[in-house]
Amino acid sequence: MSPRGPRRTVTDMPTATARRPRIGVVTGGGDAPGLNTVIRAVVMAADRRGWDTIGILGGFEGLLPPVAHRPLEAREMEALLFRGGTVLGTSNRGRFRRETATGGREVDPQAVATAAANAKRLDLEALICIGGDGSLRIASHLADAGVPVVGVPKTIDNDLPGTDATFGFQSAVGVAVDALDRISSSAESHRRVMVLEVMGRRAGWIATHAGVAGGADIILIPEIRFTWDAVCNRIEERYQGGLPHALVVVAEGARAVGGRYVMTYGPAGRAGGQGRLGGIGPRVALEIERRTGHETRAVVLGHLQRGGPPNAWDRQLCTRFGVAAVEAVAAGRVRTMVALRGAAIVPVPLREGVGTNRTVPTDGELVRAARAIGISFGDEAAVS
Repeated sequence: MSPRGPRRTVTDMPTATARRPRIGVVTGGGDAPGLNTVIRAVVMAADRRGWDTIGILGGFEGLLPPVAHRPLEAREMEALLFRGGTVLGTSNRGRFRRETATGGREVDPQAVATAAANAKRLDLEALICIGGDGSLRIASHLADAGVPVVGVPKTIDNDLPGTDATFGFQSAVGVAVDALDRISSSAESHRRVMVLEVMGRRAGWIATHAGVAGGADIILIPEIRFTWDAVCNRIEERYQGGLPHALVVVAEGARAVGGRYVMTYGPAGRAGGQGRLGGIGPRVALEIERRTGHETRAVVLGHLQRGGPPNAWDRQLCTRFGVAAVEAVAAGRVRTMVALRGAAIVPVPLREGVGTNRTVPTDGELVRAARAIGISFGDEAAVS
């Protein structure tokens, strides 16, 4: 299936005539393993109800002039179960964001009004919006403007409130664990410290899960400020104890006590020249080598965590999310987000999917288990 397909403009939009019920689906924000799997489930579940589905192209930007969409047929969906990315395209920037007087960013109400008008002209029973915090904020504004919306929570960071898990997260963790498995042999062979930087913005879910599963000695996350002394002391303990190598996993939003976030900056004109989280891994590696004298290398996974097919767990979660979204539309439960609560998929108010990020509990069972087997979070007090 072509990722773009035939484009249609506002003037080509269908008028309200006797037809099968129609829903729309849009993918927004950064890509993640499983986007296509959700699309597949939505289209197949809708088709079995006798509904048509159209896909909005290029993220929410596809609802702004020139409006772009394409029909999605159930017979085209088979290969999407294990295909990475999104055949509809996506965007995590664009005309929906505008700068505020204080230098921040907000959703542009004019863009929302235009998109809502175009969505209504498409004569949709509902628009299923697949995305993370930023995308669900836009979806919430569209709902306020009268568009029937159902959200599906997506982010590899796993930091959305309102759901116990987001799709894409487990696949990203698998990539990080595979990387740890590979660099651990290099660390042991060369008697090195290896530092792996993973994504996660200001939530350390990927780093914590991957670090525990991948045998890390140190895990540095945004929720727990670290000290260089604690990090280096843990490494020295290993070397002096006859294990002259170490693995460090660091989330991109981790920072030392009294330190700032490490940012990278693109050229002006690209994302406004604004900084992005990233670069803490090489910074940690340089500081460890400077302080301990032990050879240290850094690996930054970056977008490797976002690409490729979803793993088995994410495939079943994506399928359940997509089906639940269609069921919510059928039940008239719009202005909702489908969420994993315990073992069940349930609709929750859309507002529960936006707001404060869900972070790793610093006294939670996973962190306690990690500490119990000797993993350091870089916050241990010095021993006199």
